Amino acid sequence: MDYDTLIDAETWAFIRETEAHYPPDTSTADAGRQREIYDQMCRAFFAGYPDGVVARDACAGRIPLRVYECGPHAVTLIYFHGGGFVVGGLDSHDDVCAELCARAGVRVVSVDYRLCPEHPHPSAFQDAHEATQYVALTWPGTHILAGDSAGGNLAAAVAHASRGMRRLAGQILIYPGLGGNMMRGSYRDHAQAPMLTLEDLKFYDSMRFDGPRPSADPTAAPLADTDFAELPPTVIFTAECDPLADDGRDYRDAILAADGKARWINETGLVHGYLRARHSVRRARDSFDRIVAATKMLAAGEWRD
Repeated sequence: MDYDTLIDAETWAFIRETEAHYPPDTSTADAGRQREIYDQMCRAFFAGYPDGVVARDACAGRIPLRVYECGPHAVTLIYFHGGGFVVGGLDSHDDVCAELCARAGVRVVSVDYRLCPEHPHPSAFQDAHEATQYVALTWPGTHILAGDSAGGNLAAAVAHASRGMRRLAGQILIYPGLGGNMMRGSYRDHAQAPMLTLEDLKFYDSMRFDGPRPSADPTAAPLADTDFAELPPTVIFTAECDPLADDGRDYRDAILAADGKARWINETGLVHGYLRARHSVRRARDSFDRIVAATKMLAAGEWRD
């Protein structure tokens, strides 16, 4: 794959800056050290809060939350952070959540689910599902599920487990890993992609599961479900230069085949983790604009193909 052609100079600069803070061999460190390095990298990209956004920490039972508000809100977006189920937390995506709150005009509740390997699957899913139920009871109104990477997996898994949930307006999935076939398509075409490789994905699987990846468990891999009916309207954003890109396409196709509403946007020349580049890379900034627009669309109860 000719990434020198596919990826522009701005994105290469972002990749090099990321690797300066989070070297590709970080996965060889123990989980605690990986988290320290990841948190340091996220702080290096921290863009602050937009004016008017106030955040406070809360709990759904034992599950830590962070609530972002910028006024009265009728819509609450429940956000699950990325990090391969191993790293990340309330601070890693703090500015992303604050900007979604301000720009989309929604309350955002970020969920600090348990991480692997200390808490293997289904711990993260259980926390995500429990937190979603708590948010729905605590902030009545319309709700949207959202997340990036591992968090996109959790958002979709919760959507499958919450069919029929009143006032669930949709889901926004950002370069999600949904359990696709690692032997074909983008997994092979982009096996050596910058920012995320096929070997990285296999490593995260080895950390997430206490044994082999489950073969028919939609709480682990939403694409493994046999029923895609009655899911909320779904917008999926993927990066062209990412092994996970085809998961977004396949998930869209499964929802459409079940007469649901779904849209897939595969962002040209972008790489996994591009949310952190939304202020420095034009392509990432344009994608974040589309993410905000999709959030507003779902919050308004609208659907535009």
